[in-house]
Amino acid sequence: MEIITNYINGKKVNYSNEYLDVYNPSTGEIVSKVVLSNKEDFSKAVNSSLKAQIEWSNVTPLKRSRIISKYKNLIENNIEDLAKTVSTEHGKTLEDAKGSVTRGLEVVEFACGIPHLLKGEFSNNVGTNIDSWSMRQPLGICAGITPFNFPAMVPMWMYPIAIACGNSFILKPSEKDPSCAIMLAELFSEAGLPDGVFNVINGNKFIVDNIIEEKNISAISFVGSTSVAKYIYEKSAKNFKRVQSLGGAKNHLVVMPDANIDQAVDGIIGAAYGSAGERCMAVSVAVAVGGIADELVEKIKINSNKLVVAPWTNDEADMGPVISKEHKNNINKLIQTGVDEGAKLILDGRNINIQGYENGYFIGPTLFDNVTPNMEIYKKEIFGPVLSVVRAKNYEEAISLVNDHEYGNGTSIYTSSGQLARDFTTNCNIGMVGVNVPIPVPMAFHSFGGWKNSLFGDHAMHGREGINFYTKLKTITSRWPENINQGPEFVMPVN
Repeated sequence: MEIITNYINGKKVNYSNEYLDVYNPSTGEIVSKVVLSNKEDFSKAVNSSLKAQIEWSNVTPLKRSRIISKYKNLIENNIEDLAKTVSTEHGKTLEDAKGSVTRGLEVVEFACGIPHLLKGEFSNNVGTNIDSWSMRQPLGICAGITPFNFPAMVPMWMYPIAIACGNSFILKPSEKDPSCAIMLAELFSEAGLPDGVFNVINGNKFIVDNIIEEKNISAISFVGSTSVAKYIYEKSAKNFKRVQSLGGAKNHLVVMPDANIDQAVDGIIGAAYGSAGERCMAVSVAVAVGGIADELVEKIKINSNKLVVAPWTNDEADMGPVISKEHKNNINKLIQTGVDEGAKLILDGRNINIQGYENGYFIGPTLFDNVTPNMEIYKKEIFGPVLSVVRAKNYEEAISLVNDHEYGNGTSIYTSSGQLARDFTTNCNIGMVGVNVPIPVPMAFHSFGGWKNSLFGDHAMHGREGINFYTKLKTITSRWPENINQGPEFVMPVN
């Protein structure tokens, strides 16, 4: 049985003798064990990060950029192995896994531009013979706590930018699929990153709480459920840390009567059922406006029935299993709750059976119609392949549904009207918005983040927001007067 350790100071190590099982969700079998780190593991990671950061912060941004550029090339050369590792432990299809690694790689590419991104501002003669300029400096040790659904992409939203800015970084990946993080750390060392600048520590809530309470850690980035996001945000603030904490989502896709319905159906199906719905940007609510609902539901039903649900080793698979037996059971319970509350179950994915993979955690595409805002399946983030169709009389009712929900991560509208699209993008209270685009995830040079209960903290992730989050601003005001003693000044200078 393979043992997945920590990666501390450039080596695979662990001091704890406790382990958790890691499963292949396609088969339900244990494939490895991951260390349940203890206080000694954590202390070693912090001490390593603390020592390394001091030296790393003095490395010029240009030299940092060159190491990150080599790292980019290594990820590209190893993308197949990284994706297979993700698919084995998470269950998503191989092409989906490759796509997620590539989206993370885009942040690495963005971080290669750090010499330009760290440039400050300069003002000549802000006062008589006085100049002023700003600079951005590293925070120290930063930490990331990442979810199971994107074991490559989400960590790469964080640590490449933090490290490019001159910080060291401690990553605590999900214990459900921890192998990819170790591989990414090893590749960074191979690229020339000094030992201790990037450490990976595995574990559970014990390590999370130690990260929150550790005085030498200056900032925490988190992606996960809203309940945990709130916990980390509140606890981190009490420990005087900078924090960006991304929580849950219930993303609505509004389909107007003038939309290209076939494009809308394709967008909805891919966004609702891709990666078995385990995406924070998955479309879980389709809002059918006006008389389009019957046709929309029928076409979603017909096309969803064509999807191939299978393990990632099947090249024809459109979607794989969910992450665990417990998660599968929770999704099944919520599906039953939807039935009990009166929603019309059009497709039921609970009874799917795949020969040879009967113990896998598979759920087929599930579709509800006539869902209303008071139902649990509408209010809760299910995080599985479950799509709810809500019928709205008009555009005003549709945008109210979007704005009244507690989550504000992403939303989209399908329409042929530029005026309507402009109104929607302006007036929806959501962090990321798409027009005829089902999953409006920003590119690395923009920033990722929701509103309302989908994000806690002042900064979104990557892009310019990431640079600002992982640095602190310093402003200098300077004068070089002639050697003449003019005496003390007691009046606020205004020129």
